[in-house]
Amino acid sequence: MTEADIVVIGAGAAGIAAARRLEQAGLATIVLEARSRLGGRAWTRSLDGFALDLGCGWLHSAPENEWAAIAAARGFTIDTQDAPWQREALALNFSPADQEDFAAARIRFYERLDAAAEKGDRPAADLLDGGCRWNALLNAVSTYANGVELDRLSTQDSCRYRDLGVNWRVREGYGTLISASAAGLDIRLDCAVTLVDHAGPRLRIETARGTVTARAAIVTVPTSVIASEALRFRPALPDKLAAAAALPLGLADKLFLRIDGPEKLPPETRFLGAIDRTATASYHLRPFGWPVIEGYFGGELARALEAEGEKAFAQFAMDEFAAVFGNGIRKHLHLIAASAWAQDPVARGSYSYAKVGCAEARRALAAPVDDRLFFAGEACSTHDFSTAHGAFRTGVAAADVAAAALRTSVPSARRSGATSD
Repeated sequence: MTEADIVVIGAGAAGIAAARRLEQAGLATIVLEARSRLGGRAWTRSLDGFALDLGCGWLHSAPENEWAAIAAARGFTIDTQDAPWQREALALNFSPADQEDFAAARIRFYERLDAAAEKGDRPAADLLDGGCRWNALLNAVSTYANGVELDRLSTQDSCRYRDLGVNWRVREGYGTLISASAAGLDIRLDCAVTLVDHAGPRLRIETARGTVTARAAIVTVPTSVIASEALRFRPALPDKLAAAAALPLGLADKLFLRIDGPEKLPPETRFLGAIDRTATASYHLRPFGWPVIEGYFGGELARALEAEGEKAFAQFAMDEFAAVFGNGIRKHLHLIAASAWAQDPVARGSYSYAKVGCAEARRALAAPVDDRLFFAGEACSTHDFSTAHGAFRTGVAAADVAAAALRTSVPSARRSGATSD
């Protein structure tokens, strides 16, 4: 039996941020993580000598992003140039005139979205101009940004997202940064939590490696884990189940290819596989000047390719490249890795989106229960959802509320002599 003041469930961005804050408050804290690694949906793998982010990769709203400050303090290398989607794409299949026309259409679409959100909620697809030639591409962009097509996206939720429009990158990897920030915390890996029993005076948290008791807990698992009851509560929390179900995870996957003779492609450029359909990918060519292509796949296209395996992602990308560069490029492209977040049993998707009519579910999910159960994670953020800094902020907020609640209850496990081993 292990005892603690507070248990944090999940060692992703929110869980690590919460645990660090609780440690600073002097509370005996244990972090329980189902995976054999840290970071959650922030995951950097070193492959072919490159730090590749298979999960989140961009420091969105970078000037105020807490992870950017942490990266600078820890000596990580921050790339501050504009993100590829903020620069012109290759003109081979997307002329400068068409890019300008698309940008104007996108501005008009989001202006209609903002106006509609003030009047109530509806699917974002309702705001498309029926005669616009760029509707399919606008839909594709939604799959990269939101993980779903526009017909499933809440207008109100989408318009609440706050974005400064400044996006930086960590050369060593976002996942590497988040994992490194957990140094010194008491984290138990390969320790999936299956039940949080909050019926008695102390919480009983059942895991694959035994039971932990605590005065409080912060739950930071993805909404998909709560909604599916892979993690259960006793007594049941129907309001939390409903909120989690209203905030499912969309799907955004990545593909990494190595290219022979990288001079064939300009560095730090973007390329759209097609401009006239939704089922297409966006490619970042030679990030950091590496001989690597980073492909972005979202929504139903990503889900279909996941079902076929990572080679299907590579084949799809090669077909799109060959359609523009010619078949000869195929022999120069080699699969490094692809993600499959929907098939990951601990994530079951990439990041949350609100179902139409359910934008308020984020606040419902974040609300504490009896000053003993607290919730954090990107889905709990009203304005920074789908981001690692949104997860960070909710983790810190939950930790502060939990620490204040515990200060008014029984003595700390650390002060009373209970162990945290």
